[in-house]
Amino acid sequence: MPEETLFETEQPLGRTAVADYLRSLADSLESGSDVTLRAGDQSVTLDPPETVEFEVKAEREGPTDGDGELSIEVELEWPENASEGGSADGDLQIE
Repeated sequence: MPEETLFETEQPLGRTAVADYLRSLADSLESGSDVTLRAGDQSVTLDPPETVEFEVKAEREGPTDGDGELSIEVELEWPENASEGGSADGDLQIE
């Protein structure tokens, strides 16, 4: 299935700024509001349904014998025009 990027931005940010962005996203999700992403001349508004597929992944990328790059990826996914769906594999804990 082909993939189309609707919005993308990448920039160095401090931990506090990242937390502020995640908090804004969490507030929109909790209130049931649309989520609008905007940077420069790019903008997209999405309306996540009540239930989404929630993926959290920790990765290390790079050579096995040297320093690499670590990442935490958070993804919310749902079928277009969906209102419900998904099931949980287990309880996620973030500490």
